[in-house]
Amino acid sequence: MTESVQHHYWQGTFVDDEEAGRRLAGLSATVEAALAEPLETETVLAACEQLAAALLDPAHPTHVRLAKHLAEGEDTSVLTELAAFLSRPELTTKLRRELGGTSPQRLNRPDAKETVYEAWAPVGLVAHIAPGNAATVAPLSLVEGLLAGNVNVLKTSSADTLLAQHLLAELAALDPTGAIAERVIVLRFSSSRQDWLSMVCAPADAVAVWGGESAVEGVAAHVPPGCRLVEWGHKISFAYLTRDAWQDPAALAALATDVCLHEQQACSSPQVVYLDTEDHAEVFAFAERFAAVLGGMPPAERDTTTGPAEEAELTTTELIARLEEHLDLTRVIAAPDGSWRVMADTRPALTASPLHRSVWVKPLPRKNLLGTLRPMRRYLQTAGIAGGRTDIAELSRLALAAGATRVTPLGRMLGGYSGEPHDGVYALQRYSRRVAVQADERFATTACLDDLTRPVSFPPPTGPLLDKAAVQELNDSVDRRDAELYFRSGGSTGKPALSLFTYEDYDTQMRAAARGLLAAGYDPARDRTANLFYCGGMYGGFISFFSILERLGGTQLPMAAGPDHRVTAEALVAHGADTLFGMPSYLWQLLHEQADLLRSYGGIRKIFYGGEHFTAEQRRTLTETFGIETVRSITYGSTDLGPLGYQCTESTGGVHHLHADLHTMEILETEADRPVPPGETGRLVFSTHARRGQNLGRYVIGDLGRALPGPCACGNRSPRFELLGRGGDVMRVAAYFLNYRRFVAIAEQDCGYRGELQVLLARTEVREQLTVRVEATDTEGPRELRTAFLAGYEELRSAVDDRLLDLVVETADGADFARTATSGKLRAVVDNRQG
Repeated sequence: MTESVQHHYWQGTFVDDEEAGRRLAGLSATVEAALAEPLETETVLAACEQLAAALLDPAHPTHVRLAKHLAEGEDTSVLTELAAFLSRPELTTKLRRELGGTSPQRLNRPDAKETVYEAWAPVGLVAHIAPGNAATVAPLSLVEGLLAGNVNVLKTSSADTLLAQHLLAELAALDPTGAIAERVIVLRFSSSRQDWLSMVCAPADAVAVWGGESAVEGVAAHVPPGCRLVEWGHKISFAYLTRDAWQDPAALAALATDVCLHEQQACSSPQVVYLDTEDHAEVFAFAERFAAVLGGMPPAERDTTTGPAEEAELTTTELIARLEEHLDLTRVIAAPDGSWRVMADTRPALTASPLHRSVWVKPLPRKNLLGTLRPMRRYLQTAGIAGGRTDIAELSRLALAAGATRVTPLGRMLGGYSGEPHDGVYALQRYSRRVAVQADERFATTACLDDLTRPVSFPPPTGPLLDKAAVQELNDSVDRRDAELYFRSGGSTGKPALSLFTYEDYDTQMRAAARGLLAAGYDPARDRTANLFYCGGMYGGFISFFSILERLGGTQLPMAAGPDHRVTAEALVAHGADTLFGMPSYLWQLLHEQADLLRSYGGIRKIFYGGEHFTAEQRRTLTETFGIETVRSITYGSTDLGPLGYQCTESTGGVHHLHADLHTMEILETEADRPVPPGETGRLVFSTHARRGQNLGRYVIGDLGRALPGPCACGNRSPRFELLGRGGDVMRVAAYFLNYRRFVAIAEQDCGYRGELQVLLARTEVREQLTVRVEATDTEGPRELRTAFLAGYEELRSAVDDRLLDLVVETADGADFARTATSGKLRAVVDNRQG
């Protein structure tokens, strides 16, 4: 067996005819085995992204290998075209437009108020019957099948090179999971091998076929009942010009560009030019003018030598049109060398062109447009329309009603845009099924049904670690088209940082956060929510939770955090709010300052907080003093990364589930860039995947935490972790490292302290000073708290005993605590030391 005869690619291996035939006989079993495990969309996106980068680099080994499989005389621009389609922005746009998101196969709740789950599921096996001599069509069709999660068999022509086989082999090799290879089979054989064609189609759930009517009919004979036949047949496109337009030289130049681009070989190339008139003389006059423009176009860039059959069609069409000149039906203007021809015809019926810069010009008043073109609706594709604004609006409707699927300006008939439907349909929907699962009230807090069976699996993150400064530098390289939404962080741990989003990325994150809220016990059908996060100054807190509630369909009072707590409390009572969203420090002040009114009201049942944490004692106070039933984290996240984790009804304190459909998480040692042992505390490092505008990989967010082993009692399989403070909570004071969280824990556990706590650092003339600021409460006062800190914190006691540090404990009103101006967050540590 030699390499040259192994021209079939089967699930990761090149095989010869004999082996391919043997495997074809067991294709059904092969498909069932491959479908047993789902294919993550991110797996396909990551592999395509890497392949696209390789195709754009002429020196890359992949580019060099694939260039050897281009057809004779074809340049490497084909690889550039493939790279453009395979880029992550192109594919994510396609997924969002056609299937609604970048994780279309996950069973989510389209209406958060109902426990009904919907998703786009693969049809199963898609057989792609590709045309000959179309290097990009075959592999790109299979990639569409992969994006929809299908197993795919691609048939290429026996006359084609092995580009498709080797391109898809390269793609599969970039997937470390092997899932892509399991779903890719590429066979190269002639359509005359009816036995193989039958074996390919027999187990298929959808068959996609390119070509004319005879090609489609030949494949359709092998398509079993119930199998979806997806036809990508030949189409005819036309131009339509109003009187003003056909007298405009710019319109004629644009029309000539459409005719000459690709020598009319594209389905969107104009074959007929219609004029909005019944006057035959105007048609003949326009043909003369347009012929002059067409004759002035540069010659074809590539060899366009026609074969005998094409030459015969060109000659016959032109000869018949010239004969009909004697009947005053036509007029032909052609180049002496036969490189172009304009054929004016007084009969409006749509007539196919023999192509190669051959154009019909016909009269068709708009009142007759629908009746003339609708009989040919199966074959219509693009209408290039030129006229006034009102004309274009009216004619577009008529062209679409007649059967056209695209309307463009002249000069752009062969262009397109990301996510554009093809021939009136979205390919990914044709390769998918819309499925639904109805569940009962036991699933009220389950936002995604897949979370109960398997966590999302992303390729492991690679590359250098990024800190906040590095991420800020990345903002300078973000394409301005991807910087549609600007947020600034609250600045609680330093200078406020800028974060940039596309609206698509923002929407993806808000929907993920909304799913997390459902898991935490938020009920959009019953809860009446006051959004009390801070707003303004480009801070995203209030705006984000407004968006989240909007996507959940929850009842919302968009009040924002205001300085007049009495007014806020009265509004809560007046409008029957029973759920509060906000920062712990703000909610704590509001509830205590307006305790009499809010306790007598008794309507607040739930609190969802973010940005800070309530201590265990504070949560107990909220439950026992104010009768609040639920006190839970609304989300764990950051301005730049978005939502990172969420709590379920079984989570307490700093325990969260990872938003595994958005991010992967690593936990690295604090002093070395390596993973911590299982269950140990380390630096939390996140890599975000479902994002177009910024590629934030391996971001050291500044928080500490540990992974929690074993399944969660809620049934959710997403990874769990526990937040254990921020790296910034650790202070270098008087030669010792002291942790803010230790002060909070000692005050709470040893003294029953329930209020806010802030640490102030300063230098006196003789030594450093650490001041612990607390609220005046009914529990122990400053003296008792100071004693507890010294008794419970050995390093602190040593610093004080060695006269390296003065320890002060003072009380203050909650309004006097230092907070960030934008978000209202409590500044845990305020370092006023100079030098």
